[in-house]
Amino acid sequence: MKKHIILTGFMGSGKTTTGRVLAARLGWDFIDTDEVIVHRLGMPIPQVFAQYGEGYFRQVEAQVCAEVSERRAPAVIALGGGALLNPETRQLLEARGEIFCLVCDLDELMRRVQRGEGEAQNRPLFQAERARLEALLEARRPIYERYPQIDTTTSSPERVAEEILRQWNTLR
Repeated sequence: MKKHIILTGFMGSGKTTTGRVLAARLGWDFIDTDEVIVHRLGMPIPQVFAQYGEGYFRQVEAQVCAEVSERRAPAVIALGGGALLNPETRQLLEARGEIFCLVCDLDELMRRVQRGEGEAQNRPLFQAERARLEALLEARRPIYERYPQIDTTTSSPERVAEEILRQWNTLR
């Protein structure tokens, strides 16, 4: 039985902010897999990338995704933007939760992350020019498009949470 609500999407799309709102509405726990990784490794994600590389980060991320999805109590889980690139992680999470993808206009994503909402300094893959970010988003689009899309470009986290709940209720 699918018991979790899982949020995916590109960096800055609102997964953490919306996830907290959604979890509060449901009375569920909220888990941000990036926060779990930082706590577990004792270092910020850019430091993990710099010291150990993206491959190591993705291994730890896959382990964390598997662990948090095994929880008995339902939770709202916010994934890192690249977590579902791993086919095994994707299959596991699809079996354990309903996945929703938060989408947002690239200019708005960049604005959010640069003004601190997404903490650009904690996003190693954000440290690139617009063309590189656009290419990264395009490369991830086929994965993101597998799931119901909720546009966060002009919506508040509360409205996005309401839309996720509406769609989630129709899927159950």
